[in-house]
Amino acid sequence: MKTVQPKFIVGIGGSAGALNAYKALLDAMPHDTGMAFVIISHMNPTAHSQLALILSRHTKMSVIVASEAMPILANHVYVIPPDSDLTVENYRFRVISPRISRNKQVDIFFISLAEAMGVRAVGIILSGYDGDGTEGCKHIKANGGTTFAQDTSAEVDYMPLSAQAAGFTDFVIPLNKIPAKLKSFAAVLKI
Repeated sequence: MKTVQPKFIVGIGGSAGALNAYKALLDAMPHDTGMAFVIISHMNPTAHSQLALILSRHTKMSVIVASEAMPILANHVYVIPPDSDLTVENYRFRVISPRISRNKQVDIFFISLAEAMGVRAVGIILSGYDGDGTEGCKHIKANGGTTFAQDTSAEVDYMPLSAQAAGFTDFVIPLNKIPAKLKSFAAVLKI
């Protein structure tokens, strides 16, 4: 099977209450979008994460834990490793371990994503406490990318509301509507 770089890299950030949101989003996402999905989740630094295994039950795409210099491929889902920050450079991951600071992983990834991908960067903020992701959404928008926030269906609405209140979200919609919106704007951009 030929490996292909993604048309877009979609960063998906969440924290408390986001597990159900990740599952619902992947359940609704076609497996052949031509995009890569990177899940940035706040985790206990000493935890052994089963997130990739859990999420693999909700998509036909390959779901794997990101590692240093791993190529980012279309139609794959990547999960941040525990106690790490993740960035993107030339369609490859950079892993910074241990993480730089607590609960800033989404901002760190989104800022890197914005710089690496420009208009091909997408940020999605899901359920969680605190405002992680807001600064990252600002950078994505400043570089021509697109941002989403989960609507009132978020179990914990602090993260999506923070991005919305700052004015850095293009779309505030239910999880099951995000795949169609991604597909429609990708078609408009003809990338």
